[in-house]
Amino acid sequence: MTKFEHNRFGMSKKEIIEKIINAINQLPQVKAEEISNFTDYIYNQYEVELLRAGMVVLTDESNSFEFIKNEDDVYSIADVKKIYND
Repeated sequence: MTKFEHNRFGMSKKEIIEKIINAINQLPQVKAEEISNFTDYIYNQYEVELLRAGMVVLTDESNSFEFIKNEDDVYSIADVKKIYND
């Protein structure tokens, strides 16, 4: 989606930013700081999400755990000492 395309709410990213800036400009300093803190929090969550997704891709594409796929099963159901039922 380009910056001029509309999202599901019918506003482009640019329009959303302008709306937020106008609202912040009308708020007292303390409330503007709260919004700033909230945006930091949201951005940090987004970064963590991107990092996790990247790690999943790296792990999936890596051959680091390939040895596990080729390893014989060491244990079987016969090795279970006690079976717990729900």
